[in-house]
Amino acid sequence: MKYLTFPVVRTAYTMALFVLVNMVVSCTPPSAPSNQVEMPELIENEGRYALLVDGKPFFIFGGQSANSSTWPKMLPGVWNTIESMHANTLEIPIYWEQFEPEPGKYDYSMIQMVLDQARERNVRLVLLWFATWKNGSNHYMPGWMKEDAQKYPNIIGRDGQPVDSPSPHAREAMEADAKAFTEFMKYLKEADPQHTVILVQVQNEPGSWGSVRDYSPSAQQLFEQPVPEALLQAGVLKQLNIPADAKGTWAEVFGKDADEYFHAWSVASYIENVAAAGKAVNPLPMYANAALRDPLSNPPATHYESGGPTDNVIPIWKAAAPSLDFVAPDIYLSGDETVLKIIDLYARPDNVLMVPETGNHVKYLYKVIEKGIGFSPFGIDSRWGGAADDRSDPLFEEYKLLVPMAGKLAQWGFEGRIRSVVEPEKGGQIQRLDLGDWEAVIMFGKGQRLDLLQDPQPENRNGKAMIIKLDENEFLAAGTTCRFTFNPVGKNEGKAWQYLKVMEGYYENGEFQMIRVLNGDETDWGGPYIGEIPKLLHFKLGIRE
Repeated sequence: MKYLTFPVVRTAYTMALFVLVNMVVSCTPPSAPSNQVEMPELIENEGRYALLVDGKPFFIFGGQSANSSTWPKMLPGVWNTIESMHANTLEIPIYWEQFEPEPGKYDYSMIQMVLDQARERNVRLVLLWFATWKNGSNHYMPGWMKEDAQKYPNIIGRDGQPVDSPSPHAREAMEADAKAFTEFMKYLKEADPQHTVILVQVQNEPGSWGSVRDYSPSAQQLFEQPVPEALLQAGVLKQLNIPADAKGTWAEVFGKDADEYFHAWSVASYIENVAAAGKAVNPLPMYANAALRDPLSNPPATHYESGGPTDNVIPIWKAAAPSLDFVAPDIYLSGDETVLKIIDLYARPDNVLMVPETGNHVKYLYKVIEKGIGFSPFGIDSRWGGAADDRSDPLFEEYKLLVPMAGKLAQWGFEGRIRSVVEPEKGGQIQRLDLGDWEAVIMFGKGQRLDLLQDPQPENRNGKAMIIKLDENEFLAAGTTCRFTFNPVGKNEGKAWQYLKVMEGYYENGEFQMIRVLNGDETDWGGPYIGEIPKLLHFKLGIRE
């Protein structure tokens, strides 16, 4: 399948050069200091991506604040939680209603406050532009816009009644959003030359609940016009299972899906105007996030937020919004089959995988590390109380272990060295990973001895494992409630083998630090075992010739 490309991603040639080099080696904007550093950017090679921060691969081990936490008296709780999590990135909203309280008058104080506090803590930022859309509504529009429904209208449902969702056909609203976003991005360019901000989210879960599209007279007139040529490209139509020679109105080309596809095109086109305006003054990587539909049941658009970048309309969003570098899933759906399917659907050759919001899904962290650039649970200060204390959480333990090696993981993921697996909900304690001339065998369950390994109940099957191939016979492994061993395959098939050295350790300053060498009981009984607290193991394997 041929996919669309987008302009901000480096080519495979450029990436090869990058890898080679790496191996060798309040209301007025302030004046920009001279210490400029490299702009964050996305790079691509053979459908795999990396986010470069300060010119180096960076994986976002993040946390997103609650919606109303960017206020001065709320931020201490946010930062305390980020510290407790050991996170390297905070995702936090900027509110249009606060930024532009009166038409054309801007308040930069909130942006500067967040920048200053992040720098004090050496934490990166992903800023979320809460503007025209937030969860399908216009709640973060300035009050002076909300009071003028004629100039800044909401959509009209099929029954002729207004719906609590902004119309993507409201040109004056779009122009106002684009103007404000441009001012926001211009300020960032001047106030943040060191690029504390590494990504910008444009809107939040755009689309509409309660109506598949806008049925107002003006929207209906557009719906009855021919489908734009940009959407009638053969590659796009192929992904939508539409004949390559399709022409005509939305209904003629897309049939039963016409309403949803029209709405997706309209919402994405609106956001393209906003994103393009901001990127013209400050080309930080940008994305839009999606309130998901169930990809397995394929429900009608009346059952989820229509118009947003759900999996079935990603090709439409790619065509309509080329200024967005990717679209991202907010994963609150549950179940292994569903979540893993979502990860695969968004980890496309033409789309970067990032999970900017998720619930209690630490089980899938390694899978996102393998395929993507970032992972972030939502509402951290509400979820964990905003206190920096000794309380622990499975996610905290993972971040504590993995954040010091975030750059390494980003590089290894980009190079395709990482493989991961989760403990199946429906049983299947033994899982296998292809490592070339070795096969990793992961056995899930609780118990120090293989012969006593316990298979937990389905709701407690939360084990996971990740293997990084460092060299032909050398591997790193991390996991929870699992045991690791190996089988020789390929050119090694049938040969006797043994552990040459198994070390438990951690990363510090880019280097593996050994805690102990495992042997005897720690490597017998079916291989090294990791319990509920994640550990990092370094394996050197040998073939007995």
